[in-house]
Amino acid sequence: MERGLTSAEAASRLRASGPNELETKGHVSPLKLLLGQFNSPLIWLLLGACTVSGALGEALDALAIASIVVLNAALGFFQEFRAERALEALRSLAAPRARVLRDGATVLVPAREVVPGDWLSLEAGDLIAADAQLTEAHRLTVDQATLTGESLPVDKHPGAEKTDGPSTDRADLVFAGTSVSTGTGLARVTQTGMATELGNVAHLLRTAQPGKTPLEIRLAGVSRMLLWLCLAVVAVVAICGLLRGQAPLLVLLSGVSLAVAAVPEGLPAMVTIALAVGVRRMAARHALVRRLKAVETLGCATVICTDKTGTLTTGQMRVRETWGDERETLLAAAACCDAELQGDAGTGDPTEVAILLAAKPHGADRSQLEQRNPRVETIPFDAATRLMRVRRTDGLSYLKGATEQVLERCGDAPGALAAADAMAERGLRVLAVAKGKAQPYTLLGLIGLADPPREAARESLQKAREAGLVTVMITGDHPKTALAIAREIGLLQDGDDPAERVHARATPADKLRIVREWKARGAVVAMTGDGVNDAPALREAQIGVAMGRGGAEVTREAADIVLTDDDYATLLAAVKEGRGAFDNIRKALVYLLGGNLGELAVMLAAALFGLPLPLLPLQLLWVNLLTDGLPALALVVEPVEPDVLRRPPRPVGEPMLGRPQWRSIAFTAGLGAAVTLGVFVWALLERDLGEARDLAFTTLVFDEVFRSLAARSSQRVLWQLGPFTNSRLLAVVVGTAALQCALHWVPLAQRLLGLRPLSPFDLLVCLGFSLLPVTVLELLKLVRGARAKSAAPRPV
Repeated sequence: MERGLTSAEAASRLRASGPNELETKGHVSPLKLLLGQFNSPLIWLLLGACTVSGALGEALDALAIASIVVLNAALGFFQEFRAERALEALRSLAAPRARVLRDGATVLVPAREVVPGDWLSLEAGDLIAADAQLTEAHRLTVDQATLTGESLPVDKHPGAEKTDGPSTDRADLVFAGTSVSTGTGLARVTQTGMATELGNVAHLLRTAQPGKTPLEIRLAGVSRMLLWLCLAVVAVVAICGLLRGQAPLLVLLSGVSLAVAAVPEGLPAMVTIALAVGVRRMAARHALVRRLKAVETLGCATVICTDKTGTLTTGQMRVRETWGDERETLLAAAACCDAELQGDAGTGDPTEVAILLAAKPHGADRSQLEQRNPRVETIPFDAATRLMRVRRTDGLSYLKGATEQVLERCGDAPGALAAADAMAERGLRVLAVAKGKAQPYTLLGLIGLADPPREAARESLQKAREAGLVTVMITGDHPKTALAIAREIGLLQDGDDPAERVHARATPADKLRIVREWKARGAVVAMTGDGVNDAPALREAQIGVAMGRGGAEVTREAADIVLTDDDYATLLAAVKEGRGAFDNIRKALVYLLGGNLGELAVMLAAALFGLPLPLLPLQLLWVNLLTDGLPALALVVEPVEPDVLRRPPRPVGEPMLGRPQWRSIAFTAGLGAAVTLGVFVWALLERDLGEARDLAFTTLVFDEVFRSLAARSSQRVLWQLGPFTNSRLLAVVVGTAALQCALHWVPLAQRLLGLRPLSPFDLLVCLGFSLLPVTVLELLKLVRGARAKSAAPRPV
């Protein structure tokens, strides 16, 4: 009998090896995280606009812009701070206390004091404190799902031979962070702390780097371009004004107002609202978003690396098929089970629960069976014999276990071995069932069990394929099981490379490597998982998706999104919402820049043609305040386009605004500027400068708010969308137009903005001219739609 280490020897080894715990070095300080939120060209631009607005005495504008910047920084800080908690959650998996042999006695010690060479005494329910090698085991099974993702507990016994595979495949080794399911054992500690397999996961988690999201990269590009464009236009307007002899103060104020007007200060708020709407819509579909930016990132995913168990499958072992007499086989197998049923679920070994559920329609009832035909003797399942035998009062013994072991104890059973091999090729776990009074027993049949696919898995995978998404299965299960399920659900089809689409017996390092390889190809990767073994890959992927039902806390902490129903179909629905969020952000950005550049174009054209300033500095600021905010925010809650999952993913290198968007921005900006200048020049010929500015001012506001209706879709016209499908936008348009009309009769607004009342005729002029751009834009959609329809191939 082992006496274990002495207390003195254990203390000496603890000093040499260090405590049995995971390191927490490398944490980013909260201050560094906070300062990092301001490292963005758009934020610099907004801070500049805030300073300028304050210098002009526009306290409301300055306060609004500052609030947006602070809110954006606070959200980013909170999200990144939560990500840093993932390693702390991993530390919580370590056993708080361990049962070890010391000085010849079994004692409980803090897990951090376990050292190499200690002897762990293991019992059912124990959380294993360190990596160790078994010397004794009795019916010992260990749940290794946190490290390997395997769907069933693993049999453990001493004396197993070394393999070429990962150490987690060895039956004589147990690992820190895993738990004892059944039985007892004695194991000698080989590794502690960061040297354990769990420590390796912690190291991988710390080195995993998701990088910037596609949305961050695209917005940074737009912001840099806007900065230089803004400075160039302001410089031209200022130089032209000075050359024409305008007052330097007026030129300065106009230039500064143009700079503020050109900056879409509502952009961060707009992006946040769009993503928040995506969060709400995803939550309704059982996907909880932990980091806002993950909404859009998921929308541009090109590869989904998914776990098998519980995501593509139900996560519950079930009898899939039988060979031989089905009823007799299942009843005999039920007579050789220890599990108990509770309704449609059960307690005990998952395989036995599946057998009892399958036998229930045939009349099997454990409680009645034990009363009618009680047990006389039970030889429990053993990893060495791979059999279980129960003898009952009817004199019969019932056997179930590995096919080869049962067949050795039976008489002739033609075709049984070939049938078992065929079941195994289909990825089933095969059990043979026999009964009799003595050897040779009579083989009754075979039972093939598996974790069945979810009902919606095949349909969801087909939709993902149509959406241009590559689905990759990564699992800890046997390769045959993984390939069989992949083919059954349509994940693997003709022409697909199995080595690329299906990865079995994957270790945490394998999962991290697979994600990195896809990222190196330029893919945007979404990685799903539920165990500790998945956490590094979830952190490395651009989108980490954790399972919410039974997943580990460390996995949820490392993830961006949590699926509350563990269903792949939910992930696909989340992809749809993510694509819709990006579409809406792009629509709103095109609308914002079309208006802002239109304002710049009005002032620039007037300067180049020697006209008086069409708009006063405060009028420019008012247009910016009124039209940059609520219409854009209403656009980002637009319903998702119906064809969003019939389009391929956006190319990774595609900018936020491509050529089609810039053409649209330039065209709408030109239309708005032409209409505004047309009204201004017409009024100059008929009236004084003040009235001309009044008409130009109101025409420009009307043009921008009405144009927001056309911005709802680049392809479908307003009556195809339905004017009331975005009631918020309709309310904003009506309310903004009414407020603009009312300004001309408010004394304070008249003094601040230099306005005077408009006659009904003037309002009709403003209204008529401002409706021209939106009418042109809608007509162009009809023309493009008719061309596309005529160019489409007709069915033969």
